Amino acid sequence: MNKVALSGSIRNEIGSKYAAQLRREKRVPCVLYGGEKTVHFSVDESALNKLVFTPELNGIDLDLDGTKTLALVKEKQFHPLTDRVIHVDFMEVNEAKETSAVLSVRLNGQPVGVRNGGTLSQTMRKLRVKGLPSKLPQRVDIDVSGLDVNQTIHVEDLKLDGITMLERGRDVVAAVKVAKKAAETVEAAATPATPAAADAKKAEAKPAAKK
Repeated sequence: MNKVALSGSIRNEIGSKYAAQLRREKRVPCVLYGGEKTVHFSVDESALNKLVFTPELNGIDLDLDGTKTLALVKEKQFHPLTDRVIHVDFMEVNEAKETSAVLSVRLNGQPVGVRNGGTLSQTMRKLRVKGLPSKLPQRVDIDVSGLDVNQTIHVEDLKLDGITMLERGRDVVAAVKVAKKAAETVEAAATPATPAAADAKKAEAKPAAKK
């Protein structure tokens, strides 16, 4: 797991009044859970933005007034109008124990099925997993270049060393499907014409009688 250093200052005052004051000072109120006690602290907003506005998983080497802890970002709150981050929950993790995390999914390569007229569909963009912090990757990279039309990648097809998937095995991650119009054309061509339809087609093709 990639690690990023982050420094914060422990805060003794809690509540909306003090949180608003911190935000005016361009600092973000945060909370650290999972340890012996819950710790309230604040972090410089610009330093925190580099962590929260990324889809990749990063371990946080959190330094709170000299006390260092390994943590993961668990919850993020944003201002509904400005998208500024206004609160972050961190979870302390133990490098010797498995922890759960959410990984983003990135598809790599152009499927052969797309070159054959299909359309690539990505059903799952995030995956819940469990593993030791040292085994957790920043994201799940999937090579889809060999995926042909009507072929699918399920959760159970993904094998990551030391990682347990927490999603259902048969859930679809990505698939190549035939485009809807193309499928309708193929279906129409394969459907045998009824006698009435055949007679109508012949009538349309017959030249109009001269007057």
